[in-house]
Amino acid sequence: MVALGKRLAVEGAGTAWLVFIGCGSIVTNAGSGQPGYGVLEISLAFGLALATATYALGRLSGAHFNPVVTIGFAAANRFPIRDLVPYIAAQILGAAAGAALLAYVASGRPGFDLAASEFGANGFGDHSPSDYRLHSAAVIELVMSFAFVMTNLMMSRRGVSRSVAPFVKGACFALIYLVALPITNGAANPARSTGPALLVGDWALDQLWLFWAAPMAGGILAGVLYSFLWGKPRCSLNGSREEHGEAV
Repeated sequence: MVALGKRLAVEGAGTAWLVFIGCGSIVTNAGSGQPGYGVLEISLAFGLALATATYALGRLSGAHFNPVVTIGFAAANRFPIRDLVPYIAAQILGAAAGAALLAYVASGRPGFDLAASEFGANGFGDHSPSDYRLHSAAVIELVMSFAFVMTNLMMSRRGVSRSVAPFVKGACFALIYLVALPITNGAANPARSTGPALLVGDWALDQLWLFWAAPMAGGILAGVLYSFLWGKPRCSLNGSREEHGEAV
């Protein structure tokens, strides 16, 4: 198994890529003088970012790039509990780095205002792209996170092709964003939510709790259901690729 330090570096890099590309499709097109990207283009950006990162890095860390996936695998007994906090910490740091790099690039546009742009941050109520209330945002984040974690777990099962799994995960993430973007600006990933929120501050930090609580609840539910339906896999004492979510 790959050493923990290398896996954490990969998780951080992959999450940074996801935030930089996905949120970049929102931020860098705003106020450009040309029509900005729509829901479809932004959804594809997030999905393709995840798919490419998974293709490139999946064999090293399991390609979670999302605390919801990590806790879902842990709940399904497919990931060692001892690595749970380090993985999530690496993902948050990666998301913050990706958001900071994006802010640096975006600041090169005359008149750019980080707070005024909302910087792809997730929100509900007055900060929802279509003014959806708290209950709508909570339901969509829980349900979509549940579906995404279940998809990841199914794609990590023995016999699933490594060449197919990244595409399916990316396609699932893009489909989730097609629905979630008008409601919450698209989340289903607490690290992705945290990166932009740290830079925007104010309302984004006030509402960040929802984009941890609802997705993590969905991820845990998916992991528990998977474990109930398919049982606990046998894992070696020193860890295995199946433990950290990689198809074997």
